[in-house]
Amino acid sequence: DSDLSMRTLSTPSPALIFPPNSPGFQNGRGSSTSSSSVTGETVAMVHSPPPTRLTHPLIRLASKHQKEQASIDRLPDHAMLQIFSFLPTNQLCRCARVCRRWYNLAWDPRLWRTIRLTGETINVDRALKVLTRRLCQDTPNVCLMLETVIVSGCRRLTDRGLYTIAQCCPELRRLEVSGCYNISNEAVFDVVSLCPNLEHLDVSGCSKVTCISLTREASIKLSPLHGKQISIRYLDMTDCFVLEDEGLHTIAAHCTQLTHLYLRRCVRITDEGLRYLMIYCTSIKELSVSDCRFVSDFGMREIAKLESRLRYLSIAHCGRITDVGIRYIAKYCSKLRYLNARGCEGITDHGVEYLAKNCTKLKSLDIGKCPLVSDTGLEFLALNCFNLKRLSLKSCESITGQGLQIVAANCFDLQMLNVQDCEVSVDALRFVKRHCKRCIIEHTNPAFF
Repeated sequence: DSDLSMRTLSTPSPALIFPPNSPGFQNGRGSSTSSSSVTGETVAMVHSPPPTRLTHPLIRLASKHQKEQASIDRLPDHAMLQIFSFLPTNQLCRCARVCRRWYNLAWDPRLWRTIRLTGETINVDRALKVLTRRLCQDTPNVCLMLETVIVSGCRRLTDRGLYTIAQCCPELRRLEVSGCYNISNEAVFDVVSLCPNLEHLDVSGCSKVTCISLTREASIKLSPLHGKQISIRYLDMTDCFVLEDEGLHTIAAHCTQLTHLYLRRCVRITDEGLRYLMIYCTSIKELSVSDCRFVSDFGMREIAKLESRLRYLSIAHCGRITDVGIRYIAKYCSKLRYLNARGCEGITDHGVEYLAKNCTKLKSLDIGKCPLVSDTGLEFLALNCFNLKRLSLKSCESITGQGLQIVAANCFDLQMLNVQDCEVSVDALRFVKRHCKRCIIEHTNPAFF
């Protein structure tokens, strides 16, 4: 990589991020639809530094003489940095090519708290290597300002790219690599071991990732406090199909500070895995085990041990959950705000009654495709859950317009109602609209509009 010598690190070139044949590369310039906030979401490549003199054709001079100073150059550095912080990625890179002063400002570390790369064809490993080297110029081998790396959907990301992040970004707080199915456990272990401040980790769709743990070297070095060194609070392992109970046990033992955990479509998880989870992770506020078909009422008994800490629970399409599991949750998790039980066909009006009477602060409920729930269950909801804002009854065969009218007459703050594929009359829908004026109704009745 002679053309990428770190001795000539300079302005970003879009050629690395957008290949010549991609829609994002036109006439030798990169285009980007993402905009950076004050944190500066920036991706780039390098080439020789720009000359001191203004050469960009879009810069208008204050007078006819080119030697006169442009009006914008009279602004102090802090004002220029504030302007640059609002520029999208490609524009910030172009500004670095205007003159030496702009080059220095555009590479100010405060504009590089975030690196965001997207696209299936990007050579992510190489891009991360060059970017981190450039950002390490003032602090050799360490990117002190970089806190967020988002490379979701970059299928060319491999363990090599994650090793680069682990070695150069000790202050990393957020990492999103969803859909990057080429990364393995070893690379993830390196990141969580060398980035002690990491709090947010998204490895959804990474099918090779089976658990989250410290490396062996880190475990030996930190043995007196083993199991409490990973500070991750948010973990998304959606579609990690290979994750099993033993892997969940390892995650729970090492990530004891978890507050948000998403295990959607982790189809090998059972009630035993949830038992391990509740032993170590007692601070979980949000939990999703949607489509985990082996989770049953016994798993709900374990989850209920979270008690009033649990605010969000998704058990959609867990066919083994019945009224018994719902009773466990309702009895102990009284501060529950969100429950998604769509497709749990074992839930009846009795389960809804117990839920409504114990979780009175419920704001969102999805009991779609629960054929045993009828107007009786809706009446219990209406008389107890006055703060209900979102209600989904999609494909509930036993629901009629009478039940909807009772809900509308009591839950004035209702904002979303889904009654698709339900046998409800137009008059009932109009009644809901009159009483809940802000409510958006999703329906399949062609006579109501």
